[in-house]
Order: sequence, then structure tokens, then C-alpha cells
Amino acid sequence: MQIQGQIVDITNKRIYSGEVQVENGKIIGLIEKEHDVKNYILPGFIDAHIHIESSMLVPSEFAKIAVLHGTVATISDPHEIANVLGKDGVYYMIENSKKVPLKFHFGAPSCVPATSFETAGAIIDSDGIKELMAHPDIYYLAEMMNYPGVLFDDPEVLKKIEWAKHFNKPVDGHAPGLRGEAVKKYINAGITTDHECFTFDEAQEKLSLGMKVLIREGSAAKNFEALIDLLPEHFENMMFCSDDKHPDDLIVSHINALCARAVAKGIDVFKVLQSACINPVNHYKMNVGLLRENDAADFIVVEDLVDFKVLQTYIDGELVAEKGKSFVKHIDFETPNNFNVNPKQISDFEIAGSATKIRVIEALEGQLITNEIHADALFSDGKIISDTSNDILKMAVVNRYQDTKPAIAFIKNFGLKKGAIASSVAHDCHNIVVVGTSDEEICNAVNTLIKNTGGICAVNGTEVKSLALPVAGIMSDKDGWETGKLYQEIDAMAKSLGSQLKAPFMTLSFMALLVIPDLKLSDKGLFSGKSFSFVDLEI
Repeated sequence: MQIQGQIVDITNKRIYSGEVQVENGKIIGLIEKEHDVKNYILPGFIDAHIHIESSMLVPSEFAKIAVLHGTVATISDPHEIANVLGKDGVYYMIENSKKVPLKFHFGAPSCVPATSFETAGAIIDSDGIKELMAHPDIYYLAEMMNYPGVLFDDPEVLKKIEWAKHFNKPVDGHAPGLRGEAVKKYINAGITTDHECFTFDEAQEKLSLGMKVLIREGSAAKNFEALIDLLPEHFENMMFCSDDKHPDDLIVSHINALCARAVAKGIDVFKVLQSACINPVNHYKMNVGLLRENDAADFIVVEDLVDFKVLQTYIDGELVAEKGKSFVKHIDFETPNNFNVNPKQISDFEIAGSATKIRVIEALEGQLITNEIHADALFSDGKIISDTSNDILKMAVVNRYQDTKPAIAFIKNFGLKKGAIASSVAHDCHNIVVVGTSDEEICNAVNTLIKNTGGICAVNGTEVKSLALPVAGIMSDKDGWETGKLYQEIDAMAKSLGSQLKAPFMTLSFMALLVIPDLKLSDKGLFSGKSFSFVDLEI
């Protein structure tokens, strides 16, 4: 097979008219050759940190869509499914991914559960990490979210890092806002990357200390604008990632869009492509070709180096996508789950109180971090209720692994004027998280998800829209386009109920993630990420 075009040699920073010769899935020749083909041939794009589960698709369905955007491989942390199903969940992802051409590279989840302050469906201890790190399809120790454990020399945390070093596999970081001596100690423990930088100065400091920084632009967390100006100077130590990408967003674009945005800012195209295509392969020792002789034939053909419109995607010499059509075949897959909770009563969501002031979680657009604010409590019959006029809404987290009393808090910036929204995609333990305007609506939303054994939903009286996620309560058994369409409908309903958030369900899914400060809610209670302890609702 011969593919002609303008060959983009990223390493040597040159573009030349030529021909890529492929045989048995390998590149056997890169020949300089004059022709009239104006399209550009370059290595495929790589998402350097993504939780496939956040797309609500199993890997085989994710692959169908991702290849349309020129994505040939991912660095994937399966800690979402691991928090539900443990090591079996990790092996499920690996086995499913092997049935399609896209090259998924999974890590061993380092924090299952993320903290001891919440209930997960499984635990992976250092012995479990040892088993996973020895597996040939595990490429790295996934994000070490328990940075306090690193800083305070937690023996179990350090053992996990040591097993990664033993097997000569890199360790991913997760340290939002960590600076100074603390971040130096974190890096010196052997942690090599961070995708959680949300300011220029933070990222610059981490780069100066030898850490690789990922520019993240997902469905909820968007740090591209804050960090992109670092890329011209630090292109050898930066990568692009999504972290979390909902299905409707994945249908639209992937890493290709970040390349287009970076080039539009006037950044040298070779530096952009170094970050998008080359750096992840070298850092994680990926089995991905880089458009060199004897490499695997993993490359893409794009219309230009401005918009990066993908015309063809090749993986191991196989044409897997062309002009908006995916050739990745559907495969049948199982739907393992771990859902063991009975329907709730409206009274379960009532909370008595007497204080005039309460702690409120302030959700922030495009960020995983939250603020703690204080607000006046609104009472009815001695119980604290949602205050829609001031956008102080009741929130609950319901343990989905056993029957316990829901944890209750209040949250600002969801903007609902009526109804409720709920999700069992709630990082990282994936209990049910719900925000609503009344206890009745909250209970209705929660019971909808219990009936579906997982999913997302929006409810308003008798109107209910839901997307069932029967694979571990976090992934769909439908194809990507059907899942994306259903998600869009539910997202639209949430916005019709009053939410002004761009991605209300993605934002909702992070409101129980305790390792991202400041104020969050787990199934065990309201939690301060600053003090790393539970706090009272009432002040």
C-alpha cells in the first residue's frame, strides 16, 4: 500500500512531498517523491490522559468515534470502573479494548478508593498494584490522587509507587494547586506528570522542577487557555489530554481540536504536533508508530495543518476511518455491574436544622475545584430546603453498594428552578449524586437510577428522561451515537430546568470527588479538601 501526500516530519521539523509505503502493518519506506497531492500525512493523535468510562462508552464503542478525529491511541486510567469492580474492572477494559484497532494503553489505578472518607465498590491495595504492574498490558501507575499520602509518607501509598519503579513504569500525578516544598517532595517520590494544573504559574513551577504538564480540555475541566502559552517554550515536556469527555463532545472533536486551537494562537505547528503525537509515545513507551521506517503504520491524513480536518486514519496499516465514516466494527460485550441499593423514600432526603448559616459548595464553570461559601438557610417546618430564588439547592450522595442514609449538602450555581438531575457517574466511587429543587424531585431522580442500575437522568414531575448505564453503572450498552443522542436530550432537559452550566452532568459528576478541593460531598458526609476532614453543614 502506498499513501501519497505532504509528509510531516515532526522531529526534524520539515514537510516534504512523498509517499508512505506500508506492508504487513509496518512502514517499510518513506520516499521523497513529487506529486500533486496536497493533503498532509502525520502521526496519529494521542489523548495523554483519559478515563474512557467518562465517555459513558466501553472502549470498543469509544474507538468507533475517536478514530474519526485522528486519534490512534490513548493513555487510559480505568480507575472509574476499578472503584466499582476492582481489578476485574481493569481486566474487563483491557479485554474489550483488544477487540478493536485503536491502541488503548491502560494504567494501574493507584487510588481505589480515592480516600477512606467514602464508600467504593472495591479496594486495590499495594498487592493488587503489584499484580497489575506485572501485567504486560499495564503501562504505568495511574494518577496518584492521594498526594497527602505521598507528602506524609503513607507506607501503602509509597509501596504502590515502589512497585511502579520495580517494573520500570512511569507514575502519573494528580496534585491540583500543590506548590513549593510540597510539590518538590511529591515529584521526588517519582511522580512524573500532572494534568491538574489550573494556573499558568502552577504549571510553570512544575515544569521547572522536571515534571511533564498535560494541557487538559475536557467536558468539565478546561485548562487550555490558562496553560497554552507555556507550550512554545516547554513543548518537549507537554501533552494534550481530555481527562473526561462526554459522548456528545466526543462525537464533535477530540485532540484534533486542541491542535487547531493552538495553531490558531500562532504556535509553531511542529511544537503543537510534538505535544499531541510524539511526547506521549516516548514518555509511556507506547506501542504506537511515529511515522518512521519500520514503525507500526499508525498515521493520519489531514486536509491542512490549520483545522486538522481528518480525511483518513490508519492503525497498523488498516484504514479505520475515512471522511467521517468509521470502519471499527461493533463487537458484543458483557455488562458487569455492582449495584445493591433499595429504592429511597422522600423522608430519606429531609434534613432538620436550626442554624441560620450553612456551608454551601460553590460549583465553578469549567473547573473541578469548588469553593466553600456560607449562605442563609431556608427552612420549612424545621427542615432545611432548597432555596431556588438564591440558587442554593439541596444535593445528596446515595451509597449504591449498600443501604445507608443519604448524605445531604447544599450547592450553588446549578441554577435549577424546578425538577432534579442525578447521576451514578460520580467520581471516583460512583455512588449516586443528585441535585434538586425539592425532596420529592430528588427522590424521584434517585429511584430512577436505582431502577436502571445506574445512569443519568433529569426529572420534572412526571416527565423523566434517563440514560441507563448498565456496565458498572457508568457505561452504556448502546453504541456511541445513540448514547450521545440520549445524553444530549437529557442535557437539554437539565438546561430547560434552569441550569446555566455548559455541562451540568459532567460538573455534577465531580461534586463527590474529595481529592479536588475545596468543599465536596461523599456518601459519608460534607468534606473539606483543605483540612482533609469532614465538616458540619451548619455553621
